[in-house]
Amino acid sequence: MNSTGGENLVVSQQPSSWKSQGSQKFNCSFQNSVEFPQKGHVNTSANPSSSEDDLEISEGTILGDHHMVESFLGEGGFGVVTRCRNTKNNQIVAIKVNKSDPEILQQAKHEIFILEHLRRLDPDRCNIVEWNGYFLDGARICLNFELLDQSLWDYIGGWNNQGLPIRELRPILHQIANALFHLGSVGIVHADLKPANIMVVNRHESPIKVKLIDFGLACPASALIPGYRVGTVGYCAPEVMLGIPYDEAIDMWALGLVAVELATGVPLYPGRDDYDVLKFIIETQGQLPDHLLESGLYTHYYFIEDNYYEQRWTFKTKEQFQYETNYQSQETRYIKLKCLDDLEQLLKVRRGPENGQQLFVRLIKQMLALDANQRITPLEVLKHPFFQPWPL
Repeated sequence: MNSTGGENLVVSQQPSSWKSQGSQKFNCSFQNSVEFPQKGHVNTSANPSSSEDDLEISEGTILGDHHMVESFLGEGGFGVVTRCRNTKNNQIVAIKVNKSDPEILQQAKHEIFILEHLRRLDPDRCNIVEWNGYFLDGARICLNFELLDQSLWDYIGGWNNQGLPIRELRPILHQIANALFHLGSVGIVHADLKPANIMVVNRHESPIKVKLIDFGLACPASALIPGYRVGTVGYCAPEVMLGIPYDEAIDMWALGLVAVELATGVPLYPGRDDYDVLKFIIETQGQLPDHLLESGLYTHYYFIEDNYYEQRWTFKTKEQFQYETNYQSQETRYIKLKCLDDLEQLLKVRRGPENGQQLFVRLIKQMLALDANQRITPLEVLKHPFFQPWPL
């Protein structure tokens, strides 16, 4: 398990450009009942410095009672992910060690609540990482997961960022859609789907198997709060960036972007800020309908309202936006498409003609529908002609 990928994670209640406003941890409008044993019931002798936020973990450190750190798999603001060996049975696992900071502890409790909710799903059949429970290492919460091979972000890089052929990406895309279908069956939204949060089980298998990881921002669909900014810049749906009420369709938008990245080897909308991403979306797909923009809490931040024109909202130029926010927008795209249909020609130029390219682009357009109500669902993806007659 490895949750790194070089993207800029943002979890806030304001547009990502509002640097002066700070950030706020994602909060679902529900109560969870995750409780932990009292400190006196926890063995902390193996790691006397375990209450410190700097972690001070090295190879050979014993986490909890019997998990010895062998190597480090990734790190983030939450802490680190380590490869560990259970000294009792020699099982190799991935341990996510969360810092003891109160906010991070609360986020870890939230993730445990979600993971407990997902226990009813078969992790192999549903393409979701297997969770083996949690333990405490002093004041730190450690989550125990099955050890997986590498992130999809790294796997794409292994193809020299040239993109995967249709025959390779088809089963990957099908499995991620399957994971979203099963998440939806228990009412959970992942809210941070991206290549770094999709793991390859074994890169040497063919076809490869993938699993969805990192449920730190996941939330019951019924508890989503309009206006809360979740996810990673470059993979967020437009309704999230604009403060429009959103639902599980935000995961499908992210899957569409992951699919394009699988096919091309590079992100479609790699902006440094939501303004950049919205600008790229508009230049490729057009502007959201006025009735959606009117419902956005942050529409005025990115658009100018003018009742004298047929199109009520006009996207601010980069000069206007810089004047108002002091943010200087930059061109960061690796590929520029005038429309999503141009993706088919791009794939033909890069890889030559392949069976399924036209159906693939049709599927992408349905995944990236600007109106979330018109976006394809996971079940519809699984039944899409792109996957027929490919053996499921």
